Amino acid sequence: MMKQKLSLKGRALRYLSMREHSRIELTRKLSVYAEEGDDIETVLTWLEASNFMSAERFSDSLVNRRSARFGNQRILAELQSHQMDDVEIQRVKANLSETESARAIEVLHRKFPHPPVDHDQRLKQSRFLQQRGFSGKAIQQAMREPREDEDQ
Repeated sequence: MMKQKLSLKGRALRYLSMREHSRIELTRKLSVYAEEGDDIETVLTWLEASNFMSAERFSDSLVNRRSARFGNQRILAELQSHQMDDVEIQRVKANLSETESARAIEVLHRKFPHPPVDHDQRLKQSRFLQQRGFSGKAIQQAMREPREDEDQ
């Protein structure tokens, strides 16, 4: 028995049922399956109008997936790569800035449970947070926060 071919709308709904996607992501994924006469933009506009696809839900989903491991700079750069509008990026930025220091402390203490014993280890730990996209202020606060070994 031959398997039925999914329409672009069906594929888009299947992708969105797995996780939230940005308009750019869905365009890229659907363009592989688009045939002559198919209009991806029409499908995407219908998805947004029907509230199956939302930029706000996508950005909240991305923040939820990334915030436990990455800093504000890295998350905001990823949102920009998905071509989110400036209003949405500013909304996310405001929400993330409240928790960045706490997230930096958590990430640092999970990776490095022991405090640095010398300058080289201190640099290594701060570079680790820097590569994760945390701000200088959050890195300084995380490095100053006492760890398990320091309490004893």
